[in-house]
Amino acid sequence: MKKIASILIVLLIFVLASVNSASAQTAGELQLGLNRDFGMSGFGDNIQGLFTLKIKSPPANLTRVEFFLDSKSMGEDTQAPFSLQFNTDSYALGQHTFSAVGYTADGQEMNSNPITAVFVTAGEGGNLALKIVIPIVGLLILAMVVSYAIPTILNKGKISSLPLGATRNYGIGGGVICPKCGRPFPLRLWMFHLGFSRIDRCPFCGKWSFVRQASLTDLRAAEAAELARAQPETTISGEPEADKLKKELDDSRFQNM
Repeated sequence: MKKIASILIVLLIFVLASVNSASAQTAGELQLGLNRDFGMSGFGDNIQGLFTLKIKSPPANLTRVEFFLDSKSMGEDTQAPFSLQFNTDSYALGQHTFSAVGYTADGQEMNSNPITAVFVTAGEGGNLALKIVIPIVGLLILAMVVSYAIPTILNKGKISSLPLGATRNYGIGGGVICPKCGRPFPLRLWMFHLGFSRIDRCPFCGKWSFVRQASLTDLRAAEAAELARAQPETTISGEPEADKLKKELDDSRFQNM
């Protein structure tokens, strides 16, 4: 038993020593971060514009932090959150290394992790941004062309040739009612979303509109309305409306005499 107890005590001392050592290492280093305020970043280590160096989760006994660029002081902050704003245009172009040194209330020094960045000109930053933006815009345009061309080719003549009032299969995407001609058609899932609305092209009238998915009841009613609009209006007795109006005009002329 004594042997087992001795082994447990040794293990406990080892664990406590490891925890204390890890805590000391964590407490002895400041976590330095670099935030973009206005400008360009994200293209490798290249940055340009207004940025802020900031200490993440500073210890409670930290009283002052001095910030460095290539071991040269940039300035200091004596209040939490400890940070320093700077503009890359105020420094030489090229690669630089940021660091910070903190001072605690009991006189200890705490070093930070280094951060490497490359200062570039505004023109270089703009060119780098264009190299990213132009391909993205190109892909969006290509997606728009493909989303229009593929359905047009696959469904050419199929939907637009449907007879008036024909029952349609709207698929998993559901259907919409064209706000221009009032005819229902299947919604294409790959068309662009704008909140609750989408932009789609009616296969019947060929016009682009903002559309919303309609219920199956409304779609069936729109199908029936297609046929009703195509039929000539008649009176209850079956007499055409135009003939009825002409007869009423003739009758009224004789009555006024």
